[in-house]
Amino acid sequence: MADDVRHGREFGSLEQQALEHVWIHTARWLDLAERDGLRVMVRGEGCRLFDARGRSYLDGLAGLYVVNVGHGRTEIAEAMAKQARELAYVSAASYTNLAAVQLADVLAGLTPGDLDRFFFCSGGSEAIESALKIAKQVQAMRGFPKRYKVIAWRGGYHGATFGAMSITSSRNEKFFGPFMYGVSFVPSPNRYRNDFGIEGEEGDLRCAEAIEEEILAQGPDTVAAVIGEPVSVSNSNHVPSPRYWQRVRQICDAHGVLLIMDEVINGFGRTGTMFATEQFGVVPDLMTMAKGLSSGYAPIAAVAVGKQLFDEFKKQDVGLAHLLTFGGQAVSCAAALKNIEILQREELPQRSADQGKYLLDRLEQLRAHPTVGDVRGLGLMCAVELVKNKQSKEPFGWGPAAATHPFSRRVAELMEERGLLSRAFMSIQLCPPLVISKEEIDEMVAIVDESLSVAEREFDFA
Repeated sequence: MADDVRHGREFGSLEQQALEHVWIHTARWLDLAERDGLRVMVRGEGCRLFDARGRSYLDGLAGLYVVNVGHGRTEIAEAMAKQARELAYVSAASYTNLAAVQLADVLAGLTPGDLDRFFFCSGGSEAIESALKIAKQVQAMRGFPKRYKVIAWRGGYHGATFGAMSITSSRNEKFFGPFMYGVSFVPSPNRYRNDFGIEGEEGDLRCAEAIEEEILAQGPDTVAAVIGEPVSVSNSNHVPSPRYWQRVRQICDAHGVLLIMDEVINGFGRTGTMFATEQFGVVPDLMTMAKGLSSGYAPIAAVAVGKQLFDEFKKQDVGLAHLLTFGGQAVSCAAALKNIEILQREELPQRSADQGKYLLDRLEQLRAHPTVGDVRGLGLMCAVELVKNKQSKEPFGWGPAAATHPFSRRVAELMEERGLLSRAFMSIQLCPPLVISKEEIDEMVAIVDESLSVAEREFDFA
């Protein structure tokens, strides 16, 4: 359309251009055009975003679980500009650059155990793809060419590229199948709806045993790796016992299976420590990271691997059969270095732990709502479970499909109208920047409270 009116909605020129030329990821076009859902953000400061119309929003998702140090950090922008003036790019196939070397050295001092070798990528999905390839190649180099299978969590999410999507249980079979062969899924820790009907830590441990059962069912000599997030946001933030991950580590070791822990969302202070693995007392064989690595100021990710894995490549003098054009791009590495400096200087992981406890305490008050079944989280990564019925625990839908239910859609719409950006799937996700204040947490919870009340009245829950 040439004019600025669509279905009775008026749009500014920026919004009009966006509607005509930008393909918004995952969004339905009619949601953007008919419901006035289009948002062109032009500025960010701390925990707030401002759109082209001057509207202000609390960023309840830190972008997409990304902007850990908050919006508008000029010192990161200045570090990027300085690096761009000096050197922006060299081939990842043949060389490296000073910023990448410095970043790898800093990360080696932060990652657990012997995870001190880093394969740099552009984003979380690429990190997962790279970790899968590393695991499969290592198994083959060790003399186990049939070890190619991967075991993942039901409800887990690892990205949208083909390999990452293949190990994501909500993958879209209709449009993209068949997926990567050799993937199977096991129950994951869930103290609200445990697959085995077992409560508490024992339920977590039963889920760990399911991993060993699956390894044995598939044949240990065919399984390359087990992968999971320490705490899965896509699976509604169920926090397992440390004993769960310790048992998974034991099972993998017993069967020669590599353990990949996906810290793409969990990492860099989100759960209250620099990496979530620190809270579970395990060191994986491979660990993926992205998002909070640069807090979204530049696209960057990495796979951290232990000494034993990389030694296989050294001993056999073989390269990894994998290449990414922008792996270790200098400007992105400079952004990550300054971002980590801010995380450490301002003690943001500890702030996440402290503010996360405050947020969780405030969210507990929402249990009085007829549609709130549970409240849980770790650090500034919290979830409010939405249910049709508290007794039966019936959800409004399973996984991402829950977001399409009219009630979930209405809750998300009401929150946005009141100035809070979040998600309402099986749960309302609240994962703001780590710099959030208690006053902003109070504002965020008040908006959720009011939005639920309005939606519940409209849908006859009240």
